[in-house]
Amino acid sequence: MSILVTGATGNVGRHLVRLLAEDGHPVRALTRDPGAAEFPEGVEAVRGDLTDPESVTAALEGATALHLLSAQGASYDTLEGPEPLLEAAAKAGVRRVTVLWNGFHGPVEEAAERSGLEWTIVQPGTFMSNSRYWAEEALAEGVIREPFADVVHYPVHEADIAAVAAAALTGDGHAGKRYTLTGPDGLTVGRQVEAISRASGRPIRYEELTAEEAKERMRAMGIGEESIEFIVGWNADPENERRLAAEAADIAAITGSAPRTFAQWAEENAASFR
Repeated sequence: MSILVTGATGNVGRHLVRLLAEDGHPVRALTRDPGAAEFPEGVEAVRGDLTDPESVTAALEGATALHLLSAQGASYDTLEGPEPLLEAAAKAGVRRVTVLWNGFHGPVEEAAERSGLEWTIVQPGTFMSNSRYWAEEALAEGVIREPFADVVHYPVHEADIAAVAAAALTGDGHAGKRYTLTGPDGLTVGRQVEAISRASGRPIRYEELTAEEAKERMRAMGIGEESIEFIVGWNADPENERRLAAEAADIAAITGSAPRTFAQWAEENAASFR
């Protein structure tokens, strides 16, 4: 009986697929293009898309657990919301579901909580993998520019997020839990840049942007005003990150392994900054 992972090629999904496969669980990875995806040996790659109800229903056949992305919420509109998908999952024999949220408690999380399945909501703060967006600027100019130099962040490794989801999909004691996840270290952006510079072996410096400069950069990237205001407002207030850290679940207790540090992430991804 398989575990169906949606978003299987994403930052968290690819780690989740690998962890489940390494632990000997049959894994079915949902992807739009199975031919282009690379998964560990033994993983069943299936073609599917949340905008195509029949493909998802077919992928659910024989599954006993399901991993969903809240970030794909717009795609559930074709299914008249997430409820029909979760109903189909229950009919197919799914017992457990994890939802990886996108920063908001929205319709996917609410539908999971009403589904009658054993649900777990995985609520990470800042992904360490977001730092990959700095690579282009770092390579071109040897500088990383971000606002709010004094704000401390607690970024979490994407593999640790996946490990928590894997534990919830395969083990007992996680039903009805909402796990807030942060990394073990409180770091300013400048300290993160120092870690990347050390790992890459290249001099990379941090330069602070004003809030308005940060907004202008996001506008140039095509990000909408509502999202810009939320992102800048969140990052400007140090209490937001402190609150997440105070609420954070014990990753080591859930997964059996200590959470990875940002320095570890920087070493793993150093090639992107060379």
